[in-house]
Amino acid sequence: MSLRNAYKWLGVELVEVSRLEKSIALFGGGLAVFLVAVLSALALPAEGAVTVIASTGASAVLLFAVPHGPLSQPWPVIAGHVVSAVIGVACAQLIGYPPLAVACAVGLSIGAMLQLKCVHPPGGATAFTAVMGGSAIHQLGFKFVLFPVLTNALVMVLLAIVINGAFKWRRYPAVLNRSVTPSTKGDSSDVSALTHQRVLAAIRSLDSFVDISEEDLIRLTELLKEPLKGVMRETL
Repeated sequence: MSLRNAYKWLGVELVEVSRLEKSIALFGGGLAVFLVAVLSALALPAEGAVTVIASTGASAVLLFAVPHGPLSQPWPVIAGHVVSAVIGVACAQLIGYPPLAVACAVGLSIGAMLQLKCVHPPGGATAFTAVMGGSAIHQLGFKFVLFPVLTNALVMVLLAIVINGAFKWRRYPAVLNRSVTPSTKGDSSDVSALTHQRVLAAIRSLDSFVDISEEDLIRLTELLKEPLKGVMRETL
């Protein structure tokens, strides 16, 4: 097996980003977690606060390392955490056997996030925390949903808007980063104009981590060519 194939098998990201991009992600994620830790300490003792920070720390990775990913947008972040917290608290109160309660909490949270179109992986950790976070969290009951979960999620999103918004290529939410569609010059029916190499080059020019694999890019490139081929056949 070649080194490149080994990278593909392991899922190693091959598109490099600049040092500036890495520094922004590092600073933004660190600041967000610091503020969340301070807020969580106001509502919970140290033991409970640590478990809450774990899920929001995972959100920080998405918000500041992959700000334009579909899982990083405001609705998934806020609703994903809140819905999972509600389900987690309910399972903790209704199911007396912790292993079953946490399994139901995480499983139902996944289903709810899919149904509500707010899939946010750290939400699974929030559901887990609501069940297994200890007596301090259990005593809060459904207040846990509002503070610290909802409060922390809102703080994270606001920080993502402010910090990412300071750099035009990182504007958050993703809708703010969509540039005006460029005018098409030349023959748009030229299938050869769209190549995998050009797609990769375009992604590198974004200087931001793109949440898509090389294999998916190849597949998308081929799918994008299909309509162009159809247009060419119709014009012949």
